[in-house]
Amino acid sequence: MKILHVYKDYFPVVGGIENHIKLLAERQAEDGHQVTVLVTSPGAKTTEELSRGVRVIKAARLATLASTPLSLSLPWHLWKQHPDVTHLHFPYPVAEVSQYLLGRSRATVLTYHSDVVRQRHILRVYRPLMLRALAKVDRIIVTTPKYLQSSPVLQLFQPKCSVVPYGIDRRRFLSVDQKAVQALRRRYGGGPLLLFVGVLRYYKGVNYLLEAMPQVSARLLVVGDGPMRTTWEAQARDLGLGDKVVFVGRVSDEELPIYYHAADIFVLPASERSEAFGLVQVEAMSSGLPVVSTELGTGTSYVNCHGESGLVVPPRDPQALAEALNCLLRDEALRQRLAKGALARSEFFSLERMMRDIYRVYEQALKS
Repeated sequence: MKILHVYKDYFPVVGGIENHIKLLAERQAEDGHQVTVLVTSPGAKTTEELSRGVRVIKAARLATLASTPLSLSLPWHLWKQHPDVTHLHFPYPVAEVSQYLLGRSRATVLTYHSDVVRQRHILRVYRPLMLRALAKVDRIIVTTPKYLQSSPVLQLFQPKCSVVPYGIDRRRFLSVDQKAVQALRRRYGGGPLLLFVGVLRYYKGVNYLLEAMPQVSARLLVVGDGPMRTTWEAQARDLGLGDKVVFVGRVSDEELPIYYHAADIFVLPASERSEAFGLVQVEAMSSGLPVVSTELGTGTSYVNCHGESGLVVPPRDPQALAEALNCLLRDEALRQRLAKGALARSEFFSLERMMRDIYRVYEQALKS
């Protein structure tokens, strides 16, 4: 099967959607399919390469507007493709409109990763064309039942929606070198460790977690980088948190599982619907970590089940975060029970299950 994935960015750009597309494309190539990924280039020149069996075309970028790369060559490269399935990754208006006007695939599948949340002024202009583009695709993949129920846009297209939760290759998180884990714990003082992992964007809610930290007797490791890092580092200094909060920055794929295993609790304090799933929760749960997350009406609380794999608290509420974290820190029996529940829950989010479900959606799209 010839498969074309279209989005705005790809590896080495790091993010939840970019990581998902890379995992999906490389596994499909391993399965014997001809896989192409079409995205925008960081610069004004189009490049093409073969990476782990995946043909990657990065179309020249003209400019970036409201976090949206603009490219005149991406529609041209899309028109030249003749795949069996074009797999769009929403939201990226340039890709959706290009496929609507110029797509030449036998079938079109779209993964609806998130509502358009922050760029509401652009959405008012784009919405009529967006709805036409969504109406034209054959199948829409939604990552959780909660998102399907809570998204006003998806309510318009329920009959063509299929729920396919994200999956990961859990093997690298299940077990790690315990000497490296203990060394990392010693590096940070050997006391209770809280862990956040993610790109430091506004909707991750780290600012609310920082407000909670004066009430919590533990050290917080913030792993990741992004546009809010400088602001949040300044906030930590203003709160007088000192070395109680450590901004670690990006760590390698090889090191990341060690951080999960060294921590006692994972925290995802997301504050906006832009956090549609929270795939880092699955990584943490696969590492046997209980999770504290927020109820956004999206998929975050579908992944982390309250009382089963962790605790779920209201968003934008530092006091609730502090109380949940202290509850787990005080009650080791509860923490261990939720850790076991988290590991068991993570089994559902396997790469094998996700691939099986996505291929089923492709077959439905081709038949329709």
